[in-house]
Amino acid sequence: MYAIVEIAGHQFKVEKDQRVFVNRLSTEEGKKVSFDNVLLIEDGSNITLGAPAIDGAQVSAKVLKHLKGDKVIVFKKKRRKGYRVKNGHRQSLTEIVIEGITTSGAKKSAPKKETKKAEPKAEVKAAAKVEKAAPKAAAPKTTGKADDLKKIEGVGPKIASTLVEAGIVTFADLAKAKPEAISEIISGVRGNHVTDTWPAQAKLAANGKWDELKKWQDELDGGKA
Repeated sequence: MYAIVEIAGHQFKVEKDQRVFVNRLSTEEGKKVSFDNVLLIEDGSNITLGAPAIDGAQVSAKVLKHLKGDKVIVFKKKRRKGYRVKNGHRQSLTEIVIEGITTSGAKKSAPKKETKKAEPKAEVKAAAKVEKAAPKAAAPKTTGKADDLKKIEGVGPKIASTLVEAGIVTFADLAKAKPEAISEIISGVRGNHVTDTWPAQAKLAANGKWDELKKWQDELDGGKA
């Protein structure tokens, strides 16, 4: 005899005396626990299907211990962006042992009562209406004169507009930015963009060293030396 039951958001095929690892339950170790969302029961040649659950059916179990699963490594990388993130994860689990499968007559646990949220007072409602009606203050505009960022080797019109939207509007702003941060800002722009030399180029442009910049750009290929 076996049953298909939903436990902590996952479906399991269980039998009596079987040990199962499920997502962490709130029940303490050594306590009894029951699951009434039984989808199917097979008893010899008799198969009972639920719609979706079988009315009155229940799977009873005992919590043995709480533990954590094996470590899973999550690694993210973006090619040619200098972006690498490595994280580890261990899923919180509960080990249970199936003690019995009841086909009918079990009482379902009562659903939790939803607590009604307290209505806000009239003063709070009025203040919310005034705040909603009042126009939001406009964001302060940049007073500094914008530079033509397209003069940097490797920066096109689309990249220039993306940098301006991110607050990098002058050569001085670009000179202060790190290549990794620039790559992250323009990650949505298609193409292979090498930002290693952009801050150094912008520094020369900000200082008015155009001859030196032009000589260096003649040796560059898309911003890469």
